[in-house]
Amino acid sequence: MADDTNQGSEEDLQTQIEEVEALSSIYGDEWCVIDEASRIFCIKISDDIERPKLTACLQIILPADYPSTAPPIYQINAAWLRGAERAKLANSLEDLYVQHTGESILYLWVENVREFLVEKSQSGDAEDHQVDNANIPTEEQVMEDADDLPDFSTLKLTENAHLFMDHLDDDEMPAIKHGNAITDRRSTFQPHLTPVVTPRQVKMALEKLYENKKIASATHNIYAYRIYCEDKNSFLQDCEDDGETAAGGRLLHLLQILDVRNVMVVVSRWYGGILLGPDRFKHINNCARTILQEEGYIGSMLDEAAKSGGKSKRPKNKKIK
Repeated sequence: MADDTNQGSEEDLQTQIEEVEALSSIYGDEWCVIDEASRIFCIKISDDIERPKLTACLQIILPADYPSTAPPIYQINAAWLRGAERAKLANSLEDLYVQHTGESILYLWVENVREFLVEKSQSGDAEDHQVDNANIPTEEQVMEDADDLPDFSTLKLTENAHLFMDHLDDDEMPAIKHGNAITDRRSTFQPHLTPVVTPRQVKMALEKLYENKKIASATHNIYAYRIYCEDKNSFLQDCEDDGETAAGGRLLHLLQILDVRNVMVVVSRWYGGILLGPDRFKHINNCARTILQEEGYIGSMLDEAAKSGGKSKRPKNKKIK
């Protein structure tokens, strides 16, 4: 299957690249690239309880046509996970894929495994089994076990996102939060966040930010926003590169993976004269994730997911030009 990675669409490959960048930003050292060319990755997941942690390793292969028409190939490695419990976890991942066919799914899968670990730990019958790097399987081992994975071949794609009515104007000026700046090779990145519920508030917030001479003088002000339309169960969303090619799309992809709503994140970059290459996207995403976490957007989203057991169907997305 790894050979198929050369045959996928450019759109699928770009989506995979953006998703991997976002996951690397979210999970840091827990996220591991095993073979980038073959699109093989691994993440170590723990239950985050203050005790000897229950841990599992989720190994993933991304097919060439993921996420448009195919799910990731995966393997869960945990010495304690057997029989009915393994089947239960596999079924929950399959259910999530059914609910979000055609979408980036890895973040939901990782958090679903984490919730499973927390539930098992809290049940009081979990043993302490650690998974270290030495136990991460090779590509050959993963491919050998591929026949045992759930069969997604007959699943149908979700319907296309529908159109919806524009929001009414809202004259209330949202509060703007400013995050801590980070500097790398004389380039400085600073995030800004504001809650928004209408496109008018997005415009107002941007105008307010640009009143600040320092922000207005930034080389790039990259932004992305997502507004939840409750009546249509859809998202109004858009992004802006401001000259930093593809940065806005990557930032919006991060917001989508984190499933945050009614918020806009702006990352200002002051160029220091030294090219940073792909590191600039890492810094933009890290800035955004940090301020979202500090302002409670990530935490509240995870709480809602935990209450629903990770089974609720997410709203459809529609990008507005």
